[in-house]
Amino acid sequence: MAVAATFLAVSATSALAQGDTPRANAAELAIDAAVPLPEPANVPPPTAADFKADTTATVSPSQTKPADATVTKPVDSAAAPATEPTRTMASPPTAAPATATAPAPAVTSEPVKAASSVPAADQPVADRLRDLMATKGTKYFDRKAERAAVEKFYTARDYAPIWTQSGNLTAAAKGVIARLKDAASDGLNPADYPVPDFAAAGSAPDALAEADLRLTESMMDYARQAQSGRMHWSQVSADIQYPEHPIDPNEVLANVTSAKDASAALDSYNPPHKLYKLLKAKLAELRGGHDGAPVIIEDGEPLKYTPARGKNAPEAEAQMSDPRVPKLRAKLGLTENADDIRYDAKVAAAVRKFQESVDLKPTGVLDDRTVKALNTPKRDKQIDTILVNMERWRWLPRELGAPAIGNAYVILNIPDYTLKVMQNGAQVWTTRVVTGKPGQHATPLLSETMKFITVNPTWNVPPSIIYNEYLPALQQDPTVLDRMGLKLERARDGSIHISQPPGEANALGRIRFNFPNKFLVYQHDTPDKNLFARDERAFSHGCMRVQYPDQYASVLLNITMPGERYTPERIRGMYGRSEIDLKFPTPIPVNITYQTAFVDDSGKLQFRKDIYGRDAAMIAILKNGRGKDLENVVAHAQPSYARPRGPLPSNVNVSDNSFSSGSSGPNFFERLFGGGSQPTPPAPVGRPARRVFTR
Repeated sequence: MAVAATFLAVSATSALAQGDTPRANAAELAIDAAVPLPEPANVPPPTAADFKADTTATVSPSQTKPADATVTKPVDSAAAPATEPTRTMASPPTAAPATATAPAPAVTSEPVKAASSVPAADQPVADRLRDLMATKGTKYFDRKAERAAVEKFYTARDYAPIWTQSGNLTAAAKGVIARLKDAASDGLNPADYPVPDFAAAGSAPDALAEADLRLTESMMDYARQAQSGRMHWSQVSADIQYPEHPIDPNEVLANVTSAKDASAALDSYNPPHKLYKLLKAKLAELRGGHDGAPVIIEDGEPLKYTPARGKNAPEAEAQMSDPRVPKLRAKLGLTENADDIRYDAKVAAAVRKFQESVDLKPTGVLDDRTVKALNTPKRDKQIDTILVNMERWRWLPRELGAPAIGNAYVILNIPDYTLKVMQNGAQVWTTRVVTGKPGQHATPLLSETMKFITVNPTWNVPPSIIYNEYLPALQQDPTVLDRMGLKLERARDGSIHISQPPGEANALGRIRFNFPNKFLVYQHDTPDKNLFARDERAFSHGCMRVQYPDQYASVLLNITMPGERYTPERIRGMYGRSEIDLKFPTPIPVNITYQTAFVDDSGKLQFRKDIYGRDAAMIAILKNGRGKDLENVVAHAQPSYARPRGPLPSNVNVSDNSFSSGSSGPNFFERLFGGGSQPTPPAPVGRPARRVFTR
């Protein structure tokens, strides 16, 4: 009876607690009233031992409880025995269990995850992408910075695929794929940027995730090589140094994936320079829009376009047809009506343009000489030359000039032996130059800033010339320096310095143009003007001799100080025996380049002799596949700025410590590029009898 009474009491209490309608049966009410209930005052207060902690249903402040989470309902303490409580602290009491003999079992739940922003159709691919980046990230992105950027990008989007939505290619993916497949038009190799087969992947999450990462990998490779090159300049020679301008992988990902035109966004990592774009256009012309096996035009009757007129129009049309024309169209890059056999106006115009490019008379007639020129292997060599020149454009700074002075800059092309001053996208002035001899005296490739010019410069002979030429010459003739007007000094530390005072006979002439660099080269005047009349002018020790230095100086000074109105006459009025430094308020960038292929002002493709063998070295690297790893670079040979030391003939005239009070003092680099004030040297002894030692 006690058990039954307890059960009825619990049931009644539970019913009231749940808002059940009270029983209307009088007999049942009477029975309920007869059941003895414990007085509330006699129930001991609950203690900590009366409660069981519910660790499975606890929700942290940062989590959201799932809609279907189950919470264990506690037993009312007034009805349950004090020795078997089942109430938890996790939630307030709501109802009693059906029995009082045992507590209801606790229901466990999984840890709560934040809601995913990935569409349900893409979630399986996202899950697989997360796994691949965690376990095989280095397989796709071996550069640490790029791998970190890609992982950050995918994480920010909950690993949703970048290039597909519900298994279908996005517009961005189509644009990127189109650009990668057209990489050859920019002188790159499409095989270096493989495009995954999304169609073959179908809807399989594993295959789609793999394809997504592969396309991201190829996109990053393209952007990096388009901007910085397929090879690093230090792999070609130790006498090349351009400022590094690597891609920002975070910026590439954000830029390309968010652009309206992903193809154009990826293309923007190619050089923006006008001369690069002109070379790209000439590359397309030479290739004839055909990247596979060479297209050979067979011999045949000359083809000539004659506009159809009057009654003879049908006969004229018949005479302009030939089965060779489709190949000719392919060779010349005419993609419209590719299978048309008519030698029409467009074909004739393309033939005429080709004839101009190879110095043939531009008649527009496909004759034997034109066919031979179209089929010559020389075109393949020209294509290779254009490719390496486009590659060298990638090494140059994206901004060649200084914005503060109308984007002005100096650009010197070594194989063409010309120097140009550019401003606001136009040529301001140009002159002939003499450059370094092939071999150890080759003029280096570099980009630096010209900070000042020196009128009446002292020639501080470079250590390499002292070691290799002057000291051996002194052994044979101790008077050679005196006869050349050179001054030899020895410091207390035993080092040797040779210089030539300012004057008309100075090896640097009357003006030196200073852009400090590690190779110790500069531009300057020269007393030997006869070399400028030659077509090939590689005769110096590495520095660049300028034909008209007074005009050059006035042009540069008027760019940086337009209000001063410098003229060549004013510059020449400064000639004398004391050095005068004219500093630029805004330095002017100087770019020393090596353009063996370029498009001239008339739009004609020009080629120059590869005097330093730069083209041959680069072609070998590209064809052997050794240029792909930009991090595998060659250490540069640093020039020594130390003063030469060595024995001198006893009868050589040596000044006593006239250039240093001890072992310290300005080194050669400082002396060469304005490292401190110098005493005014004495007048030259006489005009040099030889020029083999000039810069």
